[in-house]
Amino acid sequence: MQTVKIPVSIDPIRAASSRLDFQGVVPGKQLKRLNELCAGDCSDVTVSLECGVDLQGIVYLKGKAVTELTLICQRCMTLFTTEVTVDFCFSPCRTEAEIDELPDAYDPIECNEIGEIRLHQLIEDELILAVPLIPAHEDNDCSLGSQDMVVGEIDPAQEERPNPFAVLEKLKSK
Repeated sequence: MQTVKIPVSIDPIRAASSRLDFQGVVPGKQLKRLNELCAGDCSDVTVSLECGVDLQGIVYLKGKAVTELTLICQRCMTLFTTEVTVDFCFSPCRTEAEIDELPDAYDPIECNEIGEIRLHQLIEDELILAVPLIPAHEDNDCSLGSQDMVVGEIDPAQEERPNPFAVLEKLKSK
């Protein structure tokens, strides 16, 4: 298989019946929402996608997407590059009943009005979900490392307050 551009949208039922496999890239510049989350442009996304029908007759799209993102470390506030990898397995569904009957191994996905799935949008959604909530370097790579950070001081007078339940303890002993 040669590396090509991944199509923007496909008909999952036709692709599954033909047992199509895609190995290719999605240009990073086309993923606007993902680029908004990054500190710089994201690199091209390498995608492998397999379309098929399982033993139960369920149409599936199974694949993997890998890209490198430039994020801002929330500890030291410097840029760093991290690799984001997602594995996904979807099955197109038309009704709520189909979604309820779908095995846990598959995530449901809706087709548009002409029965196609927008692959670029699907891959972008999965990568956005995989972006770290609080991006940070590894401890040994970060300039602040694993130093303990203190935001304020604890007043030692607060630690010596009497226990409000001491009265109950006296009643319990009687």
